[in-house]
Amino acid sequence: MTAPAPAGHDLWIRQFRPARPRAPRLLCLPHAGGSAGFFLPLSHALAPDVNVLAVQYPGRQDRRGEPAARSVAQLADSLVRLLDPGDSTALALFGHSMGAVVAFELARRLEAGGRPVSLLVASARRGPFLSPGPSFHHLGDAAILAEVERLGGADSLPPEHPGLLKLALPALRADFEAVETYRAAPAPPLRCPVLSVTGADDPRVSPADAGAWSAVTTAPASLSVHPGGHFYLLARVAEVAAELRHALGVRAGGGA
Repeated sequence: MTAPAPAGHDLWIRQFRPARPRAPRLLCLPHAGGSAGFFLPLSHALAPDVNVLAVQYPGRQDRRGEPAARSVAQLADSLVRLLDPGDSTALALFGHSMGAVVAFELARRLEAGGRPVSLLVASARRGPFLSPGPSFHHLGDAAILAEVERLGGADSLPPEHPGLLKLALPALRADFEAVETYRAAPAPPLRCPVLSVTGADDPRVSPADAGAWSAVTTAPASLSVHPGGHFYLLARVAEVAAELRHALGVRAGGGA
């Protein structure tokens, strides 16, 4: 008998497409200002062979009445409590941009608790032990929005309606604060494989910066570079899905 989901599970974790029984789970964590819906195309590309689960952070869309988290640790702590320790189905983590460091901290917590992770995918994010990049969360709204536009993520915001944009800004600022104040604390390296994926023209993340994720694990680490910028994934869903199938050991329509 399947145990009931922990309280708050459906607020945090969304499933867009059904998956076959015992399909490996891929928990996807979005970027600053992002939502679970960012991973809808990837869910369609991998279903039903991979159970794509996407995280909806508090403070946005249907969770806009909740305070947004202001630290990566807060997000990772909340998520580790929501994952059923009795579910032995393989669990991989995919984090895009800010989501990559949230996924990293979540993987650390899971492994420390004896709950193995099958794969960590760090997308569009420099290695967590590199020096921090520029900071915007303490600046005005215009500076934050200009940085979002520079990265190519303006499509995730509702600029056509000033009232909606005003509602989106507090969560965006909180996300920027969370990722910009994050520092990876010393800890034993992960034991899971790591795949770092980035866009060749990302203004924030060079291929060398993305390759620095190899330092976080004792298992094999690899780097994949795609055409495009910080949001390369929007145009490369099929290619990334194929890489994920290979890394997870599944094939289309055939399971493992």
